[in-house]
Amino acid sequence: MPLQDASLTLDRRTFLGAGLAAGLSGRLATAAVALAGGNAEAPPAAPGLVLEEATVDQLQAGMAAGHWTSADLVRRYAARIRAFDQAGPKVNAVIELNPEAAAIARSLDAERKAGRARGPLHGIPVLIKDNIDTADRMKTTAGSLALAEAPPPKEDAFVVKKLREAGAVILGKTNLSEWANLRSTRSSSGWSGRGGQTRNPYALDRSPSGSSSGSGAAAAASFCAVAVGTETDGSIVSPASANGLVGLKPTLGLLSRSGIIPISQTQDTAGPMARTVRDAALLLGALAGSDPKDAATAEAAARREPDYARFLAEDGLRGARLGVVKNLLGIHAHVDAVIQPALDLMKAQGATLVEVELKSSAYEEAEFEVLLYEFKVGLNAYLAGRGGAVKDLEGLMAFNEARAQEELPYFGQELLKQAQAKGPLSDPAYLKALEACAQARRGILELLAKGRLQALVGPTGIPAWLIDHVNGDSSGFSFSTPAAVGGCPHITVPAGFAFGLPVGLSFVAGPWQEGPLLKLAYAFEQASRARRGPRFAATAAPR
Repeated sequence: MPLQDASLTLDRRTFLGAGLAAGLSGRLATAAVALAGGNAEAPPAAPGLVLEEATVDQLQAGMAAGHWTSADLVRRYAARIRAFDQAGPKVNAVIELNPEAAAIARSLDAERKAGRARGPLHGIPVLIKDNIDTADRMKTTAGSLALAEAPPPKEDAFVVKKLREAGAVILGKTNLSEWANLRSTRSSSGWSGRGGQTRNPYALDRSPSGSSSGSGAAAAASFCAVAVGTETDGSIVSPASANGLVGLKPTLGLLSRSGIIPISQTQDTAGPMARTVRDAALLLGALAGSDPKDAATAEAAARREPDYARFLAEDGLRGARLGVVKNLLGIHAHVDAVIQPALDLMKAQGATLVEVELKSSAYEEAEFEVLLYEFKVGLNAYLAGRGGAVKDLEGLMAFNEARAQEELPYFGQELLKQAQAKGPLSDPAYLKALEACAQARRGILELLAKGRLQALVGPTGIPAWLIDHVNGDSSGFSFSTPAAVGGCPHITVPAGFAFGLPVGLSFVAGPWQEGPLLKLAYAFEQASRARRGPRFAATAAPR
């Protein structure tokens, strides 16, 4: 979870906000060689295939024309990971490659050859965050060594089942801020005990943000076609912004959380991270749906769109009324220098902009209280069902103390201790905090209704900060909290650069408005063409 307003208390500010584990790089290299057909040196087949910045449509067109296969894509992405993630710039975004990916790709290629292509994601390699269960030969650990030797999950997470049904190839799993960044008051985004420190591919000494750090860095660096992240508060949109991506946090309940290691039953969701709005729309369509194991998704079957890409239109800003969140401007001069031209561009594209004010101070501390309560209850239930030596939150903290050199070398586990001190969800303190959090959705809906607005817009947050294992993440502002607490959809789109570091523009709408939100984001993306791929610079560029 990313950083929030600098005026908040230390615990919440850093809450919302390097070396590899022994043997990790060796295991990744072995898996990459296996996926590449056993040859670590020879480039795989499929001449003419350029993975860098390739879209889902381009990859599909090549497969449909017979220029390459899904198996070729798996081999080529594995080779790129080997060259740029494990060697060269060593981005360290991928925590594990799927040893079954090549076989799955060959099976999907056979389906295609037989005329049974399943849809736009058929044969497309996808990376998923390492807090999403897969019932296969990969581990699911939330970045923690405490789960590294636990039994594998008994079944796939619901969103993984949806991906497999859509014909996607789960290429592997990505590193993350350990336990999705709910561990310490001085955590470093993108660091985990199992995976080490992920780096930002735009400037390798900069943070990838978090907690979907690896998914953000991997998608930005073209280690996959698209990636899946998860968010409680900012963990999709913040790393998407910091890594020059489109990131979409959906309406709470559009995507199932079953099989995702939990923080909060009232805020958690998975969501797409992609290089283009269209790719995010295609991935969202595959992930969305009702799940009997997640009551929050009861409306999803009726509310989801069969084709989110149908909303995309280059003139999607024409006639739109948008509320510019003015209290997010005037905070960071370099961000303003990117966002103001973006606002001017939207006006030139036919949008009407109205200044509004949206603050989350009335429920920020209540949110923190809710998350601590829900994390304890949710994690205890997950660990009890998973099996293994670590059976609950108390056991996790004991494991970390026993393996402190590996798990606690840079920061502690203060937030785990705070969560452990909480009681059941029937506690009056929890219920009072939950009631306070209801202000978030009301505030968004009232602003939209009063101004007759389609969405709220503003900067997603600050550019990537320096990785700092001594002090932890840098403080800054973020647009994530109102939508996260309110359960509303939030999309960020690349808007430009500050010192070579990406800056994102956010659009927030009311519940179940993913389609119209994608329409606005796509129109801005097509008008601005702001994204450019990373070049793995050692540090941020001079002005």
